Amino acid sequence: IVGYDNVPLARYNYPPLTTLNQPTGYIGAMLFKLLLSLIGGTPDRELSGRLIQPELHVRQSTGPVPKK
Repeated sequence: IVGYDNVPLARYNYPPLTTLNQPTGYIGAMLFKLLLSLIGGTPDRELSGRLIQPELHVRQSTGPVPKK
C-alpha cells in the first residue's frame, strides 16, 4: 500500500505507510514565478514545461511487517 503527499501520520501507522512526497514549497514558488511572468506578458517557457521529481519514502507497508 502506498500513500500520497507524505502526511506526518504516515510514519506512525502500523505498518508505517510508504508514501510519495511532493516538494509543495518548491512547486508553489515556481508557480508564483510563472504567474508573474504571464502577468508581465513574457511567459517563461522553461517554467511551464518543468517536471518535478517526487521522492518515494519506502516504509513497511510495501513489504513484510516484522513480528512484535
